[in-house]
Amino acid sequence: MTDERTIDVYNDRAADYAQVFDNQEPSEDLMQFMQAIPKGGHILDLGCGTGGATAHMAGAGFEVTGMDASADMLRMAREKSAAQFVQGTFDDLDAVAAYDGVWANFSLLHAPREAMSGHLAAIATSLRGGGHLHLGMKLGTGSARDKLDRFYTYYSQAELTQLLGDAGFDVLEATVGESPGMAGSVEPWVILLARKSA
Repeated sequence: MTDERTIDVYNDRAADYAQVFDNQEPSEDLMQFMQAIPKGGHILDLGCGTGGATAHMAGAGFEVTGMDASADMLRMAREKSAAQFVQGTFDDLDAVAAYDGVWANFSLLHAPREAMSGHLAAIATSLRGGGHLHLGMKLGTGSARDKLDRFYTYYSQAELTQLLGDAGFDVLEATVGESPGMAGSVEPWVILLARKSA
């Protein structure tokens, strides 16, 4: 299931998103993730947005595929790096043992709760044994739309850890914090680094 209203927001506000999130330097979480991936490994940036993280990973020597449902965001991402980009939703992920890492940084929070297990299973299938997943999500309960009309599903850290375990992942690191998003409101989040069982 794809929420077209959320995609419309990202198409309309791609430049605003890039201004907020495409930093000049890679974040500590991105650096930690890249250190977990074999040199020159293949990474999927799932929900790559305007390609800031994709460009950092490609610049570090990784083979990177950026995937996003927003055509306007992908247009901006292609201007930042020579990485491969493909337009698609989470439902379109059908790769098998293709990646050494999947970077899903605050993207899967737009998926409905009933689809999450299937998406994590697809990510596990797309990873080689021992591959790593970075998962950034907002903390909370239920689901809601923000003032920009984007759809969000919220989880507890325990729920996400259980879902990852069910999908065949071991959680290696967890970081919690809070920060403002594109809509301006400060919300709590969790970032999990997990490894697929070999």
